[in-house]
Amino acid sequence: MEAEPEPSPWRTLASREVYANAWIRVREDDVVRPDGSRGIYGVVSMRAAALAVGPLFDDGSTVLVGQYRYTLSAWSWEIPEGGGLLDGDPQPEAARELREETGITAARWTDLGAVEPSNSITDQRGRAFLAEDLTEGSPQPDPTEELRLWRLPLRDAVTMALDGRITDGLAVVGLCRADYALRRRAGDRQGY
Repeated sequence: MEAEPEPSPWRTLASREVYANAWIRVREDDVVRPDGSRGIYGVVSMRAAALAVGPLFDDGSTVLVGQYRYTLSAWSWEIPEGGGLLDGDPQPEAARELREETGITAARWTDLGAVEPSNSITDQRGRAFLAEDLTEGSPQPDPTEELRLWRLPLRDAVTMALDGRITDGLAVVGLCRADYALRRRAGDRQGY
């Protein structure tokens, strides 16, 4: 049983939009902080939900997507990820991202739960999924994406998430939750 949430210790006095484009909105709030002092708080609102998919082949392997992340000036290994509609069922949007980035379609989906990618700076919410009963096809990435695909055992990808070789938050959460779901399904805490 979860404890009842307490009321917010923050008070918003005023709010104004300081920037907006097709993907994000940035607002600055005048606030009273929990200690009673006044200040500002910047919030980035994403115009899409964050979606992550851990594909699982019958042989226990998965696919990681490598792509260059402009914000970090570095390549990143991730599970298939992208944006989806803010309202409605996120699973069809996750299926679209999986197909675009990897060419894979899935007949079986497991919802791995909600994800908040960076809740100290953005109000973006997301969802992670496990995709099974896979069929391979040709990827159709967005024009802004140059992707590398790497098929490897899911256990190896989970190890990479746990030891820090995979640092993308959605990928870490998605891989660890996929591992947990598979262990629970098998009734085994040691492996799947």
